[in-house]
Amino acid sequence: MFGDINAARIMEGLATIADKAGDIVRDGAAHGRKIRHKGRIDLVTETDLAVEAMLKNELAALLPGSDFLAEETANDTEPGELTWIIDPVDGTTNFAHGLPFVANSIALWHRDRVVLGMVNMPFTSERFTAILGQGAYLNKHPIAVTDEADLEQCVLATGFPYDIGVHLEDILNNLRVLLPLAQGIRRAGAAAVDLAFVACGRLDGFYERALNPWDTAAGLLLVNEAGGRVTEYDPAVPYSFKSSCILATNGRIHEELGGLLSRD
Repeated sequence: MFGDINAARIMEGLATIADKAGDIVRDGAAHGRKIRHKGRIDLVTETDLAVEAMLKNELAALLPGSDFLAEETANDTEPGELTWIIDPVDGTTNFAHGLPFVANSIALWHRDRVVLGMVNMPFTSERFTAILGQGAYLNKHPIAVTDEADLEQCVLATGFPYDIGVHLEDILNNLRVLLPLAQGIRRAGAAAVDLAFVACGRLDGFYERALNPWDTAAGLLLVNEAGGRVTEYDPAVPYSFKSSCILATNGRIHEELGGLLSRD
């Protein structure tokens, strides 16, 4: 319970809503992906818009009085006291090209923190969930971050912002430093998926710049509840929705990895 919010009841209702979101995504993939550009490489599809509309309608009924911070209709990046933070289709470019790293990212913000999060992956039938203080789960089974402390044995992930030109030198500098030190670096193209994969131990760490609240809200709770750590690149600076960068790890490599990344 968080105030008058029964988190367990909300999560049960959210599971049914996520089933509907997954159906829309799979149906959109089966019947053609109608795409338009928000920017040079920033896409939106009819499926993004359809999922967002459904989520806003269903979540409003599930939790009356709640507000929304949603990617396709956001006018601000600051949540109110009780706010659903949603990315209807995280990994839209993946979706448009038939790649399976696609997720519905749904989080509930209450007063000053995320209290509930879900990353739902329709094409892999995987659902990552967390309630503040109650651990993290994959398809209802408990998950945890890795305990690897040797960077040479770690697989990391990163992402590339849409305004790639602004961040290109920073991205290349970090790759130049980390590629010889880590076991590997991956790029799934969906931050919510990367954070979920850190939470369940498929990745040891993830870093990226220029993300938005809907990219990270559900995933950061997953990582924290799975025993990991989330900050800015500087491990001394807590991550917030105003942060220009995010570093999420198993905790054991956090200080070392943060020290290697370019600073603001």
